[in-house]
Amino acid sequence: MNASLKFYFNKQYFDAPNTVYYPSEDSYFLAENISIKKNAKAIDIGCGTGIQSLNLLFKGASKVIAIDINKKALEATKKNCEQAGFGKKTKCVKSNLFENCKEKADIIVFNPPYVVAEELKFKELDGGKKGREILDKFLEQFPEHLEKNGKCFFIQTNINGYAETKNKLKKLGVKAEIIAKRSDFFEELAVFECKN
Repeated sequence: MNASLKFYFNKQYFDAPNTVYYPSEDSYFLAENISIKKNAKAIDIGCGTGIQSLNLLFKGASKVIAIDINKKALEATKKNCEQAGFGKKTKCVKSNLFENCKEKADIIVFNPPYVVAEELKFKELDGGKKGREILDKFLEQFPEHLEKNGKCFFIQTNINGYAETKNKLKKLGVKAEIIAKRSDFFEELAVFECKN
């Protein structure tokens, strides 16, 4: 039996299969701090249950390309977006970051796996050594998928080094600032907003 939990978002309950990352405080924190222009085209990297895709669509996105390497995550996102009435505005793509996505978007959103781990055993959580392996690949790739005057939002923990992220983005010619922070027991989370 493939058990499914529910998560609550925008006054509705949505499916969260147990094989997919369950929306946590970081998911809601990121969603709260995203601003978009109406009819923006968006890309949601590592879509999981689709909470960021739903957030973008509720905020007026005209189309969301939801990307994940987990087939079950794509199925959950599709189902949840259909339930919310956004089925026609959602395109799900199985891809490792931007590997199978050639498109550009006005908004790119990513809640990367950032747990420090020797190996990438749990793909939805583990960020590799220093917890930056996936994030660094994403930082190198996203600028070429961002439309002119586009914005990219992602979350990071202070354990993985904000300064390193800012330096990498500066070298890539991307303007970046931390727009929100929140602390819990052992770490601080920050939402980065990047502009090209």
